[in-house]
Amino acid sequence: MTVNLSKGQRVSLSKADGGALTVVRMGLGWRAARRKGFLARLTAREIDLDASAVLCAAGRPVEVVFFQHLVSDDGSVRHTGDNLVGGQGGDDESILVDLQRVPEKIDQIVFTVNSFTGQTFQEVEDAFCRLVDETTGQELARYTLSGGGPHTAQIMAKVFRGDGGWQMAALGEPAQGRTFQDLMPAIAAHL
Repeated sequence: MTVNLSKGQRVSLSKADGGALTVVRMGLGWRAARRKGFLARLTAREIDLDASAVLCAAGRPVEVVFFQHLVSDDGSVRHTGDNLVGGQGGDDESILVDLQRVPEKIDQIVFTVNSFTGQTFQEVEDAFCRLVDETTGQELARYTLSGGGPHTAQIMAKVFRGDGGWQMAALGEPAQGRTFQDLMPAIAAHL
């Protein structure tokens, strides 16, 4: 059963049977907003959103997995590749996290999305991030971006070690930036 998260909501990542999740997939999906009018359609550009995972230890970023660094140094976090246009109908970009292999020092993983091509979220429709149990394929939680806005990035969600195991929090924080580097000050506010 999927939990539809609202901004700031948290959910435990323990299985219903009391077991722990082993591998989760953070999926990102989007499509360009439909433009009206003949000229608007002719001038429409593809939108390249990029998903990144910022691995943190003791409140500090220590590594980032993104389209130019697809696998964390320890192999526990893996980006499946860059999608330049979105609109595939499912996860356009995915980041796999092997929770059992994440080093103990990593206490948070923050997931971001940014418009590499610089369009604002006013030009994006149906953007979401979701967490899936990679073993069973079951969607555990979904955070849907609503309302668009003049920003070019979003601090979407984070998974973090809490009492009793890993948890997820929907952040939904608008930000400005074309790359994860541009987002580091906004990310720091959530560590």
